[in-house]
Amino acid sequence: MPAAPMNDEEARTRLLDAAEALFYADGIQAVGMDRIRTESGIPLKRLYRLYPAKESLVTAYLERRDRRWTASLREAVAGRADPVGAVFDWLAAWFCEPDFRGCAFLNAYGELGTGPAGVLDVVRRHKAELRALLAEIAGPGREDLAEQLLLLVEGATVVAALEPGPGVAVRAREAAYVLVRAGAVAGRADG
Repeated sequence: MPAAPMNDEEARTRLLDAAEALFYADGIQAVGMDRIRTESGIPLKRLYRLYPAKESLVTAYLERRDRRWTASLREAVAGRADPVGAVFDWLAAWFCEPDFRGCAFLNAYGELGTGPAGVLDVVRRHKAELRALLAEIAGPGREDLAEQLLLLVEGATVVAALEPGPGVAVRAREAAYVLVRAGAVAGRADG
């Protein structure tokens, strides 16, 4: 009995799996649609029917990665007594993954700049979501701390791309604790 034909959802998943692995490892501009077709096993005609241009595939890849990345980080900090430490513990684990290559969103922006508007929108939304999560962790009236944590997270991610392993996240967590303590002292002095 022949296998049932693949539906569009399964084809999209296979295309996005291939695109994510290739774009993240080798870069967006270095990977052509034919290579994605080969890796996914999806015919080129179907690939272009589902993603009419490379920009639409890149945008879909980043959107899916954003949902997964943000959900994973949110889950790591949810209900933790020390959510600041949880952020950097999560980063330390991410930085140790064998295929870690830095921030996919900064990598995309670095390659494409202000090019495709859809891609830039996803990058900006991702960073806004991260900023919002850090603002939740910092607490009301601590926008300064949220911005400082964002700089530590982003800086650690960039440095870890060159120096993989947990060390960068550990050092960034220590800096975050200095900022948290300084804010607590300033808050007591204001009160």
